[in-house]
Amino acid sequence: MAGITFCHHLAFSSQRNLSPSWLIIGATKRRLLHIKRSVTKAEVSFVDSDEAKKLIAVEGYAVVDVRDKTQFERAHIKNCYHVPLFVQNNDNDLGTIIKRTVHNNFSGLFFGLPFTKPNPEFVESVKNQFSSESSKLLLVCQEGLRSAAAAYKLEEAGYQNIACITSGLQSVKPGTFDAIGSTELQNAGKAGLIQIQGKISAVLGTVLICAFLFITFFPDQAEKLFQLAPTS
Repeated sequence: MAGITFCHHLAFSSQRNLSPSWLIIGATKRRLLHIKRSVTKAEVSFVDSDEAKKLIAVEGYAVVDVRDKTQFERAHIKNCYHVPLFVQNNDNDLGTIIKRTVHNNFSGLFFGLPFTKPNPEFVESVKNQFSSESSKLLLVCQEGLRSAAAAYKLEEAGYQNIACITSGLQSVKPGTFDAIGSTELQNAGKAGLIQIQGKISAVLGTVLICAFLFITFFPDQAEKLFQLAPTS
């Protein structure tokens, strides 16, 4: 019993001997920790095209298009802001040159996809347009993947009112939004030989890619196949 009393007295004496500044610092830290635990993190809203239209017309959401420049120029929602999540990759190191060459000869040729890299200034560019973290932003891309990735980046940066169109602009029906461009919003992702020859080019492109990979990784077997091919 005497031991318990002694320990209690020792603890009380130690606490009493603390300077006021240390007591204030300790109380402040506890308060900040309580506030941090009490903050509820904002969640990204995923909506369909009709709901997105209401967000713009009724709730005043601004449209931020995060697609690359080529898709944006083919078709985009009128009065939107263009802040690409990926930008053209013009780096000239050996590894990038090889990747760009392979990309342009296959994915770029058949599917019209540009060779890009993450935009290092994406969040900063959005902040330049929308300085308030309470800004209401509707993020759009072609398939819904880039807008979702962009939304989480902005969420981490502190933005609280973010929405994305599920499945992207490819799911938008013609006439849903006022659009600008040479094609419909849902077709802005279609380019290259796929756009010209449809499924035939898709199959041909896949066959050529497989052939290229086979020759690259199995040159001996490929040479034997060429020797077996009939000659005229």
